[in-house]
Amino acid sequence: MRVSPLLIVLALAACDSAPKKDDAAKTAAARTAGPKDAAAKTDDAKADDAKADDAKTDDAKDAAAKADDAAGDGAVALAEGGAADDAAIAAAEGPVIDHTVKLLDGSDKSLSDYRGKALLVVNTASECGFTPQYAGLQELYAKYKDRGLEVLAFPSNDFGGQEPGGPEEIRSFVDERYSVEFEMFDKVHAKGSEIAPLYRTLTEQTGEGIAGEVKWNFTKFLVDPQGHVVARFDSAVDPTAPELVEALEKVLPPA
Repeated sequence: MRVSPLLIVLALAACDSAPKKDDAAKTAAARTAGPKDAAAKTDDAKADDAKADDAKTDDAKDAAAKADDAAGDGAVALAEGGAADDAAIAAAEGPVIDHTVKLLDGSDKSLSDYRGKALLVVNTASECGFTPQYAGLQELYAKYKDRGLEVLAFPSNDFGGQEPGGPEEIRSFVDERYSVEFEMFDKVHAKGSEIAPLYRTLTEQTGEGIAGEVKWNFTKFLVDPQGHVVARFDSAVDPTAPELVEALEKVLPPA
């Protein structure tokens, strides 16, 4: 059978167009997939960037927290150091107990003779409710005298007229009742218009927490070995009370 030339041409044309259609379809599919793949890659990249940013943020937060902790520790240390420095400066700038006073026998005594020792200065009385503190003062003195403590007792009749006796009576009383070994001084005025120079310094020239008029018998002033007043304890604080002993031990001269 004889085939028409026209049919041959049409068949060839059909064969050529099939691959082209397939290629076009693949090309279109590729074009469609391309943007999707690119978008997916972009999203993945953004997610990775976000994770990296989160990690950096967390690291920054951790670093900031550590810095805050370090700053806080530094502030505490600075505050503590500053408080200690302030106390040292206050003591260094305070008055020095360097007066000349009279012993119970009437002889002069310079308080500078006690330089290098810790002092407990007390206004005493023989007829006071706190008079039994003589025993505590003697106990404290006996325990710490070899470590540099001196107790200085100044009888005073300013509070309730409870020290009416003269030097001989006071001496006899403390020796017979309490066997005191520490130094006894002549009677003084611890307040008022006739206040003794020593007590003027103790009550008027000292810092906050120490200055102020003596209110009653057996008020105690602690003086360091350099002669600076460092603490005050009112009548109700026994000489052997923990807070007084603790303060004393801090100012005793080095062994």
